[in-house]
Amino acid sequence: MSPKLQDKKMYLIVIAWLYVTLLMALAEAFSSQGTVFGAIITFLLYGVLPMSLVIYLAGTPLRRKEIRRQEQRELKPINPSESLLQPNASGHATGVSEDSTVAPMGKEP
Repeated sequence: MSPKLQDKKMYLIVIAWLYVTLLMALAEAFSSQGTVFGAIITFLLYGVLPMSLVIYLAGTPLRRKEIRRQEQRELKPINPSESLLQPNASGHATGVSEDSTVAPMGKEP
């Protein structure tokens, strides 16, 4: 199973669980013995808090991979000929080479 498909399934589960907890909170809010405060607490403690923990833990491998990729970029040696700090360090003429049909200055072809 590809990692992207796994991520999509994870988000589908998160959305479904939040939907269930929203319905639980609505049932709490509209019941004769329930309160709006109880509905908010129900939604936060049964829905938002556990799902934020699940998303954080599930994203840990992706964060580790990005940290390793960033470290590899920092450790990669810079080739002096590709450096932007010394654009003309090679001693060659800058720009595109001249066309052979154009005569040098002061000389005829």
